[in-house]
Amino acid sequence: MSEAVVSFDALHQVAARLTDNVKRVMVGKESAIELLLVALLTESHVLLEDVPGTGKTTMARALARSMNASFRRIQFTPDLLPSDVTGLYIYNQKDQEFVFREGPIQANILLADEINRATPRTQAALLEAMQERQVTVEGQTMMLPRPFLVLATQNPVELEGTFPLPEAQLDRFLMRVSLGYPTESQENEMLLRFERDDPLSDLQPVVDAAKLLPLQRAVRHVRVEESVRRYIVQVARATRSHDALEVGASPRATLALYAASQALAALRQREFVIPDDVKYLAPYVLTHRVLISPQTRLRGRSADEIVLGVVNSVPAPVETVR
Repeated sequence: MSEAVVSFDALHQVAARLTDNVKRVMVGKESAIELLLVALLTESHVLLEDVPGTGKTTMARALARSMNASFRRIQFTPDLLPSDVTGLYIYNQKDQEFVFREGPIQANILLADEINRATPRTQAALLEAMQERQVTVEGQTMMLPRPFLVLATQNPVELEGTFPLPEAQLDRFLMRVSLGYPTESQENEMLLRFERDDPLSDLQPVVDAAKLLPLQRAVRHVRVEESVRRYIVQVARATRSHDALEVGASPRATLALYAASQALAALRQREFVIPDDVKYLAPYVLTHRVLISPQTRLRGRSADEIVLGVVNSVPAPVETVR
């Protein structure tokens, strides 16, 4: 237990340094930064869904630089091939043998920009990497560097020339996050901050990526009392019987909500999960994993609205967790 306590202290310090460093570039995105740290501590993946120009790529780069991590970006297009993601074997005429040329997926943080513009075949090239943190090319399996985090972006407005992400791939994203527009004061501060130069170009690392691995293990020591654990299960199961949903949250979603709640509690300097952690995270974790019925869509209801209603309808534990 003493090792876990020491790790929690280290986690709080690392999280504060990362947050402050990313905030040097990003203005008014504290909640989004916190959610990215939740994904980082659970070594999971995030779908950043917003209109162009809201800072999705900048935030990914700022996080990678802050943790001294390798960063690769793939611009997904309809002509992108799976081998352009995973790598391929090429024939070396000088040595007269095939050698492997690694793809951009070999990085700590991979930015899959406009992921829904690639064909389903190319999108599927990420499935093994996102779930098992490895890639298989020509029967050879290669492990990916750790930690491994996919930050994928997509534009929810412009749908022409896009391929909707299949349910199997959406289910592998821990959360779907929207950055949103800044307030007037935040946008004014942004102009002042970028007036002379780009703060991202001078951003220095504040933590080594390898030091995050023991912190990820420490998060698993966050206590989840039985009533809170049952609450997580009940919220996920309630989506499967909702009459407005054709497909509810999968068991993988239940695991994701559990792990994310542990990470959020740790970031908020608690060694136990409370129901409010679950309520706060459920819309981010569950909304992209459910499928609303056509009739519901015609009535103008969204998955966000339905998931929020489900969370509010499930009675939360009333006893104080100590």
